[in-house]
Amino acid sequence: MPDTQHTPEAQQTQQMPEAQQPQQPRQKQQSKFPRGLIIRLIAYLFVGHLFAFFVYLLFVLGAQNQ
Repeated sequence: MPDTQHTPEAQQTQQMPEAQQPQQPRQKQQSKFPRGLIIRLIAYLFVGHLFAFFVYLLFVLGAQNQ
């Protein structure tokens, strides 16, 4: 016996044409940030902080040599 849901909502969804079916998986996917964006954000934050530390280190070392 196949696993089918016998709720009225499931039966209505099965009877609807594909164009009228609710787009729940797509809505769930659109609500999340894209994976590439998150990776780029983390990379830019890391590189930005690394560059800021390098500039700070230049100022600290430059001030010691005076």
